[in-house]
Amino acid sequence: MPELPDLQAFRHNLEKALLQKKLKSLTVVNAKKLHTTPEALQEALEGQTLEHIRRVGKELHFEFKNGHVLGMHLMLHGKLYFFQKKNTEKYTIVELLFGDGTGLALTDFQAAANVFLDPEEKEAPDAMSKEFTENYLETQLGKKKVTIKKYLLDQHNVLGIGNAYADDILWDARISPFSVCNKIPAKAVKALFKSIKKILEGAEKKILKSNPDIIHGEIRDFMLVHSSKLKESPGGAEILKDTGGGRKTYYTDEQVLYK
Repeated sequence: MPELPDLQAFRHNLEKALLQKKLKSLTVVNAKKLHTTPEALQEALEGQTLEHIRRVGKELHFEFKNGHVLGMHLMLHGKLYFFQKKNTEKYTIVELLFGDGTGLALTDFQAAANVFLDPEEKEAPDAMSKEFTENYLETQLGKKKVTIKKYLLDQHNVLGIGNAYADDILWDARISPFSVCNKIPAKAVKALFKSIKKILEGAEKKILKSNPDIIHGEIRDFMLVHSSKLKESPGGAEILKDTGGGRKTYYTDEQVLYK
């Protein structure tokens, strides 16, 4: 599943290609996960100029001049593709065709990608927002008895962090993913907050440097510990793997367990 740095890179390139273009037509090919009717989407968005594209957590929000917003959640296998005049991509969910012939198709072979009109405002702060502060993180962790990795992945706590980057963030902060939130001391919370910003911002830059035109896919060849190909961390410690909870967690003994 694309995570925050991936979506940031996608957003950057989508804006370069699509901003200030007028949407000529919107075609829903597969309405399985559509959260509104095709007619409502067309009425709200066709003929409108695309003014902004924002990433909100793990969603992309396409903001049009009349105030309406087209939201997309790519889920596990959703992909975005540009096309010219005619879309030939398989497994298309929805396609957008702009006045100059530029098109954007959202595909998903599992048909699980979500499309919605005017998404509700999120309650949790985005991991890269000004609202996500060290004080917020320390206050929230003090109330929680769950493990820190579970906390980071819960989009009701903080938006945008997924499984892969949670592992690298926790390794960088030297906190075990199995640490209990309210047992983590203030000094370690401070390190965690810095690692969240550092890892996510750094990953976006690396993705765009190696794949400057990317709008789909996941680039993971620079991960610190979250990789089945890595045997040792950058610090030289053996990378361990846990598969509890239905997801893979990569970590090392360099990380402190607070419990």
